[in-house]
Amino acid sequence: MNSTRTLCFVIAALSSYAALVYRLTQVRRSWRDNAYRTLVITLLFQCLTFTMGAVAMGSERFLGVGNLAILVMHVSAVAFCVSSQIILLRWATATEDAVRKTRYWLITGIALNALLIVLFLIADGPGRPASDFNSGSGQPLVLTYLLVFIVSQAVPCVTIFRQCGPYARMTDKAELRQALRLLSVAAVVLFLYCLSRTVNILTSACGIDIGGWQLAANVFSAVGIATLSLALTISSWGPSAGKLLEWARSYRSYRALYPLWRDLYESSPDIVLEPPGASVSDLNDLDYRLHRRVIEIRDGWRDLRPYIERTANGAPGADRGASEESRQALAEAAQIRQALHAKRVGTIPDDNKDAGDFEDRDTNNFTAEVDWLTKVACAYRKLDNAG
Repeated sequence: MNSTRTLCFVIAALSSYAALVYRLTQVRRSWRDNAYRTLVITLLFQCLTFTMGAVAMGSERFLGVGNLAILVMHVSAVAFCVSSQIILLRWATATEDAVRKTRYWLITGIALNALLIVLFLIADGPGRPASDFNSGSGQPLVLTYLLVFIVSQAVPCVTIFRQCGPYARMTDKAELRQALRLLSVAAVVLFLYCLSRTVNILTSACGIDIGGWQLAANVFSAVGIATLSLALTISSWGPSAGKLLEWARSYRSYRALYPLWRDLYESSPDIVLEPPGASVSDLNDLDYRLHRRVIEIRDGWRDLRPYIERTANGAPGADRGASEESRQALAEAAQIRQALHAKRVGTIPDDNKDAGDFEDRDTNNFTAEVDWLTKVACAYRKLDNAG
């Protein structure tokens, strides 16, 4: 059980430090931005929380004071939750309103931390076993201390979740919408941590052993903090990641279209604007190459129209359980394959398709066009492999 707790703790700590280091790499160009400074402070409190947690797991004394690491961990966790709420305000609220609400959250955070420190001292926190601050052990003052701490974590989770939805609908920035939605997910998971931690404390106080279910709090904490770390950084790396994914999709389509393009090029060499001797590995101009490949497939298809028999509407062995679009793609691929053969042997069907284009396709939507041609190319490759 301790190894699972340690693993969850390590995940939360590593995600926190990774987010902090990533954001610190932007310090030169972003330091004048108040939202950026607040974000860095939030991540510092987040890292301090888990650093103190690691210290508390390793030793009951910090700077010579018993359980001081636990107190610092809890105080920094409160500061971390408050600053997270302030970040949300700066992201989505008008300046004057954000300043007013920021002042309210700062006062609340200071009051809560003062209350925790007082309760810790009254409960003789330095003289107690560290295990008391994990379960409460039925001691009224320690129980009060722990429940105040849990409430200080749960309330920001609720307010952040309630605000993220409306704020995400209000903003015009796609990356900010992603950050707010991810932040709402983190708020839900961390609220589940608060609930499970409360169950652990109350069942322990009542002498009830729930066994391995005690680890639920640690799992929710690790997952919630990792998600929160992503939410606090996604507005910066999200657009770049989106471009990378789009490039990967384009490259996959570019490769998938090759067998169909190759056979059409061999049948009609004039469709190619540039000789195919250029290096395929040089894909810095992938967008241009993909556009050219789609256009050349279309031109090659048009050259085949006189060789396509209108009555050839399907492929042998077509899967009747497949979707209508898949069956249509297979039928188109079979027609292309038959037309290529007919052109090679010089057979022109009497009832051919000597005009038109792919049926029922909007060629003005390039993304949809690529998706459709990729399905046709995959079906074409399967027919070739089948012999």
